[in-house]
Amino acid sequence: MLPAQGDFTRGPKRAMARPSMRAKALCRRFARSGRGATAVEFAIIATPFFMLLFGIMELGLLFMASTTIDAATLTASRNIRTGQMQISGSNTAAGFKTDVCNAMSWLSSADCAANLAVDVRTFASFGTITNSPPVTNGAIDPTQLTYDPGVACSIVLVRVFFPYTLYTPLLDPGLPNLGPTQHLITSAAAFRNENYSGASPCS
Repeated sequence: MLPAQGDFTRGPKRAMARPSMRAKALCRRFARSGRGATAVEFAIIATPFFMLLFGIMELGLLFMASTTIDAATLTASRNIRTGQMQISGSNTAAGFKTDVCNAMSWLSSADCAANLAVDVRTFASFGTITNSPPVTNGAIDPTQLTYDPGVACSIVLVRVFFPYTLYTPLLDPGLPNLGPTQHLITSAAAFRNENYSGASPCS
């Protein structure tokens, strides 16, 4: 006996529907699966998290460098204030730079000698002291630097400049003041030299 008409079409339709149903079920299982949620969430937050982390570390290093240069400047400036630099055989800008670099153990001597800039000058009074940075076209201008430690009782301004390179992109809009990726660390000390010559007292 031959099968009814409906029996010829029911089998092929079911066969065609099975792959489609399996695909839909697979899509539903994939959508409900949470096994990769942690990896996806981490990928979304990883970039801003690490940029924030590196930014905090960069600011910490910058603060450490600034504090160290301040301490080194004060230590080296005392040699000028007490007259030790003036009466020594190294009374030059290079000699003073060496004194500053020797007080900064975290910075290599080659890097310090190549990048550190010093400016020492005298003034008639504390009120006439000016402190404009010697920068031209986004770089330290050596022609604006001088070295004059003065004599006993002279009023002296000592300035030290160091270009610190920034590596975290998020800090670029706020901190650079010496080119697109550098921050100029400046340390200054103003004082009157002691009466190391033993002459009349300082007025």
